[in-house]
Amino acid sequence: MSTPSLSALPIRRLTPRDLKACADLSEDREWPREEHKWSLLLSAGTGYGIDDPDGNGLIGAYVVTQYGPQERPGLAAIGMVLVAERYARRGIGRRMMRHAVEESATTPLTLHATPYGRPLYEQLGFKAIGRAEMVRGRLVPAGPLPDIATRPATAEDLTTILRLDTEVFGHDRTHVITRLPAFTDQLRVAEADGEIIGYAGAWPNMETHVVGPLVARDTETAKALVASLAARTDRPLRTDIDVRHEELLAWVKEGGLASVAFNSVMAYGTPELPGDWTRRFAPLTVAAG
Repeated sequence: MSTPSLSALPIRRLTPRDLKACADLSEDREWPREEHKWSLLLSAGTGYGIDDPDGNGLIGAYVVTQYGPQERPGLAAIGMVLVAERYARRGIGRRMMRHAVEESATTPLTLHATPYGRPLYEQLGFKAIGRAEMVRGRLVPAGPLPDIATRPATAEDLTTILRLDTEVFGHDRTHVITRLPAFTDQLRVAEADGEIIGYAGAWPNMETHVVGPLVARDTETAKALVASLAARTDRPLRTDIDVRHEELLAWVKEGGLASVAFNSVMAYGTPELPGDWTRRFAPLTVAAG
């Protein structure tokens, strides 16, 4: 029996039962397994994959996370685009991305691209609209901390957090934000005059705690939230900060975090992302926009 051509292999929807296969695919490309992150993405978003005709798991996968009304999403983020090493450079990634664009119909798309992946996305019509810098390390803030109160978020805060997040992100993310209390090890809010002016989470990823989302009224509030998260973990921090937030980047680097990589923020079907970038400092994860 002959093996079907790669172009004939179906792209199917993934389910949480595919978690191990997704983690195996990450490991195959020498990425961390990131099962905790995959679990969130497969539950809050929609995964797509191509099965190996020889029965060896997945040969490719990606995840789409949609935002806004379910019947008419206003934005969708593409992430975790992976192709097994044994099938690399055979058109699988391009085929999956074309599928993602076709499935999105009129919904604008966004993604974070590595320098390696950016040429493919540009060929498919994505435009670079920004950059994010990944930083990592143990934060020991230099100088006095901002005089801004932070505390653990409570269940009663969720409605306010959702309202603030929608205002800053530009679309409703209830299906993602309501998962944060279980997904994060820390979820904290910043307050001024009894009003929540920012919030941030720290979630486990291998040996680090990833800071995200990071939403704050201003840079001083963002600093207070990051410092409060750092003070309550023994792990190094990692986060992806919009490069336009130069003051925050300079502050975390002065405090011990080092630059690791840059990703291009890209979009398809829209000239810019919605919401208020001045209060959006870091995403939950680059895979979810």
